Amino acid sequence: MSMLKEFREFLMRGNVIDLAVGIIIGAAFTAIVTSLVDDIISPIIGLVTGGTDFSQVVIPLTDEASINIGNFINAIIYFLIVGFVLFMVIRSYNQMMARFEKKEEEAAPAGPTTEEQLVAAIEKLNAHLDKQS
Repeated sequence: MSMLKEFREFLMRGNVIDLAVGIIIGAAFTAIVTSLVDDIISPIIGLVTGGTDFSQVVIPLTDEASINIGNFINAIIYFLIVGFVLFMVIRSYNQMMARFEKKEEEAAPAGPTTEEQLVAAIEKLNAHLDKQS
């Protein structure tokens, strides 16, 4: 099998396509969360802290160096929002799967196991042989 054909088969697997869709949705979600933090949350924090642009808050170390504490706090807020959303998605998925598995268990009637069926068949066979003797 040629390398090109193997590569094409690899790309056509469902997992790779699912991963690509996830990355695209993640990039779109990143833009939304970035806008939420930069355009809504940071101005509110800036208003509470005296009307300053919170993303521009710095701690000067020297004339040339400073710590951009506002950007760092924005990154922390961004991380917490993304982490919370991922937690909610995974939590919802796990709850849905638990309900699905529970319904599957309830839907399947509890019948005799294979071992019980074999024992019953052997007993019938023994009873039939006893009648013939």
